Amino acid sequence: MNEDTINQMAQDIMLQAENGGVEAAMPDDSISIYELATSGGIGGQLIMTALFILSVITVYLFVERFIAIRKAQKRDDNFIYTIRDFVADNKIEAAEELCRRTNTIVSNLFLTGLKNMDKSNDDLYHRLDKSANHEVHRIEAKLPGLATIAGAAPMLGFLGTVIGMIITFHKMAVAGGQINIELLTNGIYTAMTTTVAGLIVGIVAYIAYNQLVSRVTKIAFILEAYIDEFMDLTPNK
Repeated sequence: MNEDTINQMAQDIMLQAENGGVEAAMPDDSISIYELATSGGIGGQLIMTALFILSVITVYLFVERFIAIRKAQKRDDNFIYTIRDFVADNKIEAAEELCRRTNTIVSNLFLTGLKNMDKSNDDLYHRLDKSANHEVHRIEAKLPGLATIAGAAPMLGFLGTVIGMIITFHKMAVAGGQINIELLTNGIYTAMTTTVAGLIVGIVAYIAYNQLVSRVTKIAFILEAYIDEFMDLTPNK
């Protein structure tokens, strides 16, 4: 191995060491989600806190209503057959007691029908339909909350954008000719992070709302089928 080759190898080793030192000396410019959420000053933090609360409410409303709707969609054939046997044996009081103990949207519907079996078919159907509408309204009672969050969260985010821009322009006016990027950081962070957070919460709430509404619509059709099934139990009048 000649002297030129050795010198070239030495230079390569020194160059690699220098590059490694530069890379090691470079600061870590990554930022965590928490730092991003709290880097927008007091105004941004207040709005981010409000959006966080709305996100928690969104998750709670969706999970609570999803469980309730899923329970309402289940068909209990044993309950239906028992009611049918009670009505066939003219044990109306026993059937009503079973409906009270079961306490589901179907049992509430059947209880209304059992209490009005002495009415004409048209009147009975009208009362059953009214009871079904009441049950549907009871199931979807909390859904407007999701719809409100879906609309309010993005607007809160945009409010943060406006606040951030106000902070930015205020600092620019105070600084005069000595403007630097660090001076504007808080305002820009407030404008960007709150907008993104508001859109995320709004989109999630919007999807959750439409998912639950579609399930409630299915329940309305299911109750219509139950009304027809109960009408088959009653004699023609």
